[in-house]
Amino acid sequence: MEMRLKPKVKKSINYYIRGLHRDLGFFAAGLIVIYALSGMLLVYRDTDLMKADIQVKKKLAPNMESAKVGETLRLKNFKVTKTEGETVWFEGGSYNVTTGMAVYTSREIIFPFNKLIGLHKAVSKNPTHWFNILFGMLLLFMAISSFWMFKPENKNFRRGIFLAGAGIVFVFILLLI
Repeated sequence: MEMRLKPKVKKSINYYIRGLHRDLGFFAAGLIVIYALSGMLLVYRDTDLMKADIQVKKKLAPNMESAKVGETLRLKNFKVTKTEGETVWFEGGSYNVTTGMAVYTSREIIFPFNKLIGLHKAVSKNPTHWFNILFGMLLLFMAISSFWMFKPENKNFRRGIFLAGAGIVFVFILLLI
C-alpha cells in the first residue's frame, strides 16, 4: 500500500490573520463580558447601586479649618452642620479639632465590583493600567483584523467597510450631542 503525502500549500496572510483573529477573539470574549458589565455598573456610580456604608477613621492634623477638613478627606459637597466644643460635625461624620481624628461614613461600591471598576479608572501609576493598554491593543487588533475575514472583492468586505465607517460617524455624532 502506497501512502501519498499532501503537497505543502503555501498559506496566505489571510489564513494566519483569520486564525489569530478567531483565537484572540474567543479570549477577548471573556474579557469583554466582564469589562462591559463593570462598565455598565460604572455608569451608575453617582447612585447607591451596589454600595454599602463603610465606617472610616482618619487621623488628620489638629486644628484644621473646616474647609480644609473636607478637602483633605476628599468629600464632595462638604458642609459643616454644627460645632460643639472641640467637635466639628458635618454630614455623615465628625472631626475632633484637638486630636485631629475624623470619623465619617462613606458609601463605597462592594467587592468585587469595586475592583472591576478600578480597571476602568486605572491611571499610569497603577499597575492595572497595563491591562487597559493590552486590552485596548487587543480590541484594536480585533477591529483591524476583521477586514481580513473576507476578500476585498467580496460583498461582505464592502459591507464591513461601510458598517465600520458608520460606527465611526455614530461616535462623532454622539460626541456632538
